[in-house]
Amino acid sequence: MTVLVEVDDLWVQFGTVSAVRGVSLCVEAGSATALLGRNGAGKSTTMRVLAAVAPATTGRARVGGVDLSTHPLEAKQVIGYCPDVGGLIPRATPWDHLQLSARLRGMRGWETRARELLERFDLGGEAHRVTAGFSHGMSRRMSVALAVFHEPAVLLLDEPFDGVDPTGVDATLECIADARARGAAVLVSTHLRDLAVTACDHAVVLRGGTTVASVAAAEMAGEGGDRAYRALLA
Repeated sequence: MTVLVEVDDLWVQFGTVSAVRGVSLCVEAGSATALLGRNGAGKSTTMRVLAAVAPATTGRARVGGVDLSTHPLEAKQVIGYCPDVGGLIPRATPWDHLQLSARLRGMRGWETRARELLERFDLGGEAHRVTAGFSHGMSRRMSVALAVFHEPAVLLLDEPFDGVDPTGVDATLECIADARARGAAVLVSTHLRDLAVTACDHAVVLRGGTTVASVAAAEMAGEGGDRAYRALLA
């Protein structure tokens, strides 16, 4: 299988603090990997490096075969990214966001897909309402919709389930399944073990910026998986 996300001995330093310490992982086309761990484990920092939002201090990160340290703009062309916080323009509507994305990417006939996504995420009635008034859950749903809109080869979802209602969770799981079916590589950062197991076939557990486990997602399922996960975080 083609590896679309590759991280090798990634370190990210902020002053004297090492947010990520030697993380390595890979995600193949058509597969989904969960980044699991508590807040502060290094999940979001790893995702920001892969989204070409933050630079690595040392190590190598490649997305879609593109080295992020030398060609970050080229890498962004194949990425769909839902950040853990923010990412939306407060005075813009969902329709404005999708229209801007379509224009920047040269998408044709985008309106049909835009309407379908807004309905899937239960945002059809909010299409022309500015996002400044959105709840946290609505903003999360919109961020995921925006990330998957252009059907990217690499989908990076950072805490997509945080504060999201069952409708939004189901829509996100459907989008992950759709992305995998068309051969995209998906990386999902979350602290919600049960949803990670549902969405992904592999799991990487981080603690203190370091990888403490890299296992099949099924090993994190059920009561046994819960006990194993808690032991890894202890």
